[in-house]
Amino acid sequence: MSLLGPAEVRRLAEELGIRPTKKLGQNFVHDPNTVRKIVAAAELTPDDVVLEVGPGLGSLTLALLPSAKQVVAVEIDPPLAERLPQTAREMDPENADKLHVVLKDAMKITRADLVVQPTAIVANLPYNVAVPVVLHLLNELPTLDKGLVMVQAEVADRMAAKPGSKIYGVPSVKLAWYAEARKAGPVGRNVFWPAPNVDSGLVSFHRHEKPLSTVDKTRLFAIVDAAFAQRRKTLRAALKGWAESETVNVDELLQKAGIDPQSRGEQLSVIDFIRIAEV
Repeated sequence: MSLLGPAEVRRLAEELGIRPTKKLGQNFVHDPNTVRKIVAAAELTPDDVVLEVGPGLGSLTLALLPSAKQVVAVEIDPPLAERLPQTAREMDPENADKLHVVLKDAMKITRADLVVQPTAIVANLPYNVAVPVVLHLLNELPTLDKGLVMVQAEVADRMAAKPGSKIYGVPSVKLAWYAEARKAGPVGRNVFWPAPNVDSGLVSFHRHEKPLSTVDKTRLFAIVDAAFAQRRKTLRAALKGWAESETVNVDELLQKAGIDPQSRGEQLSVIDFIRIAEV
């Protein structure tokens, strides 16, 4: 198996007439050691079906193929999607048949779009849609048990943040609804082409074995959104508008849930928010 280095990445991009675009969040990894590090951190088994979002020119894809049962690569850019199977055949003919490429926006992926159902997501995610993509896929694909994603360092911090932290917020709580998340290491800027203006980080997560609650997720997420809409407000003030729309008294609601009305959203765990939603 061969991996893509800087020369191969630029050759492929030139062949396809591609210049990485900010609109699609394209920063191609051109460092073989980095993709090996990502695959190792993902803790894949030979039975895992891996979902990769935004495979680009195939740097991470080639590292995933030998480690997984199958790889489903979701790519929004037609020239990249069309070229990827050929790259796999050229660089790793032994494992090329494991690859399935889906030409689609990851935010619109449904179970029906996939010929095999993934057990893990491993991806270098576009910075501008990283959190929505992860939440959408966890919601849409119940077979997805675990993941390791490379995102902007600041986003990695938020995804893995715990209650009481200044960076704890909506992404932290919503991801915690589905899975237990943790930071899995930093990634430097020089491993990308073009080099981004921000640092990157890895986030690892494992889906909860059982759902935390049977409460309506839409209601729960509406409460979370309201609680963090104005971070400096107490829960009594922050949830007032939402409570009125639900024709409930916010003080009675919080009292029944056992939550201090003077506390703030950043102090509450996902379990605390679930208690409010259940009441």
